Amino acid sequence: MAFQLYDTASRQIQPLVPVQPGRVSIYHCGLTVQGPPHIGHIRKEVVFDVLRRWLERSGFTVTIVANVTDIDDKILVKGVEQGRPWFAVAYENERALHAAYEVLGCIPPTYEPRATGVVPEMIEMMQTLIERGHAYAAEDGSGDVYFDVRSWPSYGELSNQRIDDMQAAEDAPPEGKRDARDFALWKGHKAGDPESASWPTPWGRGRPGWHLECSAMASKFLGEEFDIHGGGLDLRFPHHENELAQSRAAGQQFARLWMHNAMLNLAGSKMSKSVGNTLLVSEVVKRVRPIDLRYYLAASHYRSIVEFSEESLAEAATAFQRIEGFVRRAAELSGPGDLGEVSAAFAEAMDDDLSVPAALATLQATIGEGNKLLGDGDSEALRGVLASVRSMLDVLGLDPLSPTWDRGGDDAAYAQVIDSLVGGLLEQRQEARATKDFATADRVRDQLTAAGIEIEDTPQGARWSVKGDN
Repeated sequence: MAFQLYDTASRQIQPLVPVQPGRVSIYHCGLTVQGPPHIGHIRKEVVFDVLRRWLERSGFTVTIVANVTDIDDKILVKGVEQGRPWFAVAYENERALHAAYEVLGCIPPTYEPRATGVVPEMIEMMQTLIERGHAYAAEDGSGDVYFDVRSWPSYGELSNQRIDDMQAAEDAPPEGKRDARDFALWKGHKAGDPESASWPTPWGRGRPGWHLECSAMASKFLGEEFDIHGGGLDLRFPHHENELAQSRAAGQQFARLWMHNAMLNLAGSKMSKSVGNTLLVSEVVKRVRPIDLRYYLAASHYRSIVEFSEESLAEAATAFQRIEGFVRRAAELSGPGDLGEVSAAFAEAMDDDLSVPAALATLQATIGEGNKLLGDGDSEALRGVLASVRSMLDVLGLDPLSPTWDRGGDDAAYAQVIDSLVGGLLEQRQEARATKDFATADRVRDQLTAAGIEIEDTPQGARWSVKGDN
């Protein structure tokens, strides 16, 4: 089966036919950095990381561009509230986004442009749209520039709406607009705005509208036609609808396929920046292992809504730790080995609209076969199963033996010391059990448990792990 995705524009499953054979170009909308990322934001990053990994495993060369919106009304407001320059607020939160990428094992984008870095391209696009009759400068001299939605008959095609049924665009006051639904390409400099948050244009100083920046960045770094445009489903309208309209109106083909992931909800409502600090990625990984959090975010189909709860997060962590347990037990017996081939069923699931749940079912079935082999010790069959399991986990960014999660350096040295100390205690426990001194054996186990060490008794002997460790 050739790789295929659900295309939001056509509302059908469509095969991926790259603009350039053997190469896939992807643009997905990154964070508006008025605050650090919460786990709702980072679900999208994990989804597109899995997409990238699978396409690369399938033999494609993948280019991913993910923007950073570093100039925005909300960022300016945050700067005023915090008594800091707006650009300092943006940069701090951009670094928090990068930290979230890293802690959850996401491969960095091929390129990550900032909105403030493509102002010349935005001005050129506005000039093209005005010349083609699809945009206009406000007549009040404010410096605002708007897209004329009624000049583009296809406006509404992505979200399947009619213009007359749409509400007014809320990105700028209706004064100066020909139609209340027209959206801002450029916002003129207003009294009280920082001078550093404006750039000169033929229509006066100002700053980018949200939608224009992504069209400019996508075409600059991926060309006027590229393969996949994506983001959270909440961006389909108005953001992606507006991107599509302005880019096509400027004469570009733009994206061939539109991919949108569903939301991660909190108590039935979309997770937003108002949820507080407890669900920031930086906070969640203090109480949940990052690899367990990644499993939780990746395990559902990307088009399925995830209803967040601490209970469901804990259940996901337990499920992944069973998977990890097999990998580590098999590696102890047979060595880590090399990555193998994924099964045909796994590949078919991933090619079918990136169906991770079906792929995980195949993974679990393979682990079931491997568990039957563990009692016999090292064998060629066990090595084959381990190689296949690790390969499937690698596609999902979840191989616990990869350098991403099984870090070396000082960590390895500390692990060696701890392993020696814990190993000595486990030997004492085993000797006590052999002489039926169960009080001593229980006391040793209780000491280890109090220190955060979990003990698992297996046919090959006791195994240990650190609670919350990577």
